[in-house]
Amino acid sequence: MPVEPVLYVASMVAQHGIRSAARAGRPPIRYDALAQCLAKLAQHAGRLQASVHLPRIGTGLAGGSCDVIEPLIRQHLADHGISMTVYDLSEQ
Repeated sequence: MPVEPVLYVASMVAQHGIRSAARAGRPPIRYDALAQCLAKLAQHAGRLQASVHLPRIGTGLAGGSCDVIEPLIRQHLADHGISMTVYDLSEQ
């Protein structure tokens, strides 16, 4: 969704619930859904010749593992030549 002529926002939904509601030891993150979101994001970013800026996703209330999420980001964005910046958000 364009916010300004050269600024877009992409919403990715890849979790079901939040960590406190997780049952049976399964975290709310859905890695397959995240992979699909990242693949679609890469398509759009490539078409627009855009860079991607995002916080560390999927590890907070989604309960995901950095060991799984970082390779997904690399596979779907960096390995396809998409310039990206991942930000660490600090709590205030």
